[in-house]
Amino acid sequence: MDEEGLRKTAADCAEGLPGAGLEHPFGPEWDVYKVRDKVFMLMTDVPGRPVVILKADPVDAAALREQYADITPGYHMNKKHWITLEGGNTLDEKLARELVTDSYRLVVGRLPKSRQPVDPHTYGRLV
Repeated sequence: MDEEGLRKTAADCAEGLPGAGLEHPFGPEWDVYKVRDKVFMLMTDVPGRPVVILKADPVDAAALREQYADITPGYHMNKKHWITLEGGNTLDEKLARELVTDSYRLVVGRLPKSRQPVDPHTYGRLV
């Protein structure tokens, strides 16, 4: 998937998540998606390349970086808990959507139960 396709897929997915919203706290060059004031996705350009930055479980993040050339440690974020997706031929739309939803679920799961817009243990999972 090319860079613009990746960004569009990630943005479309994030905008459809319950309680999610787009903000620009770092200026117009950073799209920051939050749920209940907690960041789960960032999009920006890293010298000339659009990227999507997502929260990930540390074990999953390490495995993803090993398996996919277009997934690297989180740009300007904790390298253990965040990953960066770049456009390329190793990522597809389904994987991008899964990773955005996983990032959202991780953040929702750390919110107090009364503030969770969905059950993070079941939301978006195939039953």
